[in-house]
Amino acid sequence: MRKSNYDKFPSTKFEGNILQGWDAIMAQLKGAIKGNAMCIDLYTGVYENEIIEAFSGWGKIINTRDLMKPEEEIRKMTEPFMTDDVLFGYITNLKMVDFFSEEKLRAASNELATATVPTVVIGIGACLVAPANALKVYVDMARWEIQQRFRRHEVMALGVDNREDAVSIQYKRGLFIDWRVLDKYKDKLFTSIDWWLDTHIAGEPKMIDSSTFFQGIEKTSKTPFRVVPFFDPAPWGGQWMKEVCDLDRSKTNFGWCFDCVPEENSLLFEVNGVRFELPSVDLVLLKSRPLLGEPVEARFGKDFPIRFDFLDTMGGGNLSLQVHPTTQFIRENFGMYYTQDESYYLLDAGEDAVVYLGLKEGIDKDAMIDDLRKAQKGGFVFDTEKYVNKIKAKKHDHFLIPGGTVHCSGAESMVLEISSTPNIFTFKLWDWQRLGLDGKPRPINVERGKDVIDWGRDTQYVYQHLRNQFETLAEGDGWQEERTGLHRNEFIETRRHTFSKSVHHTTNGSVNVFNLLEGDEAIIESPTQAFEPFVVHYAETFIIPACVGEYTIRPYGASEGKTCVTIKAYVRC
Repeated sequence: MRKSNYDKFPSTKFEGNILQGWDAIMAQLKGAIKGNAMCIDLYTGVYENEIIEAFSGWGKIINTRDLMKPEEEIRKMTEPFMTDDVLFGYITNLKMVDFFSEEKLRAASNELATATVPTVVIGIGACLVAPANALKVYVDMARWEIQQRFRRHEVMALGVDNREDAVSIQYKRGLFIDWRVLDKYKDKLFTSIDWWLDTHIAGEPKMIDSSTFFQGIEKTSKTPFRVVPFFDPAPWGGQWMKEVCDLDRSKTNFGWCFDCVPEENSLLFEVNGVRFELPSVDLVLLKSRPLLGEPVEARFGKDFPIRFDFLDTMGGGNLSLQVHPTTQFIRENFGMYYTQDESYYLLDAGEDAVVYLGLKEGIDKDAMIDDLRKAQKGGFVFDTEKYVNKIKAKKHDHFLIPGGTVHCSGAESMVLEISSTPNIFTFKLWDWQRLGLDGKPRPINVERGKDVIDWGRDTQYVYQHLRNQFETLAEGDGWQEERTGLHRNEFIETRRHTFSKSVHHTTNGSVNVFNLLEGDEAIIESPTQAFEPFVVHYAETFIIPACVGEYTIRPYGASEGKTCVTIKAYVRC
């Protein structure tokens, strides 16, 4: 193992206006208030009591939860989107105003417009009642931090006190309802907010003004950047990331690293040397065209379509045997318009590493489903190797996994998973008689899985179309470019570059997502000096906005004169 140089807190650095601590923040807002009205709007997951307490000496406080419809009515309204499934819901079409009493909103709006004493509206949807002259503050929150608060049962949902619900149910409400509603609502607020408040670390608030916020967004959208990676243990988790990414050695394992899921990751602005955290989805919402590229935006709207994450089973166990839905299935059942096609790139592998991929030829599919059902009930061990191909895997192998393909990574693998974004739609078929981290059996979805398995993805198909589909496309002095996938059914293309000298790239109208697979450091530069040189380290994922156009990558620092390897993913346009 090399000495870790992995940066866990990448940031966009610039000078601007930032305040720290409630005393400084309150003094600033008191001096900036317009008339007597102030609106403090929140994303879900914010510690609402912290905000209310900070403003308790200000004047009259209106809590937006008192303006919402009764909880029973909201639960009934959202029931079709929650469904009765333990994991999966249906993407909502509800809007923010649907959660509020029209009469109460009107009364609060009138009260704020005619306020003769300082009056503060605090809570989700506060700007719904804001008069034109009101000072507007937004308290944002990244989804990963929200999920940590779910696990501690600390925060309520939009109009619902669901703190006692199972974490999976809280997440489901967030993914299918709350976050959809709030992102649509926030997208219309960006230009009207005066101040942005970061409360990701309780008791350590930070605030930037609108000019500083947009300065950071603008700069990030025109340069290579990284989102803040987050790491999580798993029932099958391994030990590789502890060393390479310099993680807490006292933890049992780390199975996941999500280092390019902009809907859930954070973005860091380093303003005057102080870190300000915000959801990276804000960048996607505000800069979808320059970030994604016009043809990609035309296809995916304001969704970031490419996901990179790590699956660490080095010293761990097999992932669950699983399958992802087809596009038609995900549209009909969950309201999504594209599915989770993916691939496994072996960033590292032990001697006994394997990947389970596709079905063996001539199997009895009814017998396989019957065996999976018996295993789901318990007391029966599913014979995976009777039905599924077990393929020896080595470092730099690339396995392509279009929707409908039965698959899982085995133990002793360090997988870079390259996929499309919908990241919850995994139908587990068999989990090796294993319990989750909560000590309970993990949900198995044999009935959904059987409806999406492509039985034609057999051994012959796997070796012809899904395993190491490498093709050398170009080479020059000190570099080589290879196509490694993905499958023709998948909209993502991947290219591997092996280089000891500078390699010229172009975004070709699509956002590019990279990982440095080999080499201590590499540097990304603009031939026209359009952005500052950007340094990346081993195993780091980084994003090149489509608007960057031309750029170069070369070995840097300790890697100068040595060979580096990158993998690049982009949307086929």
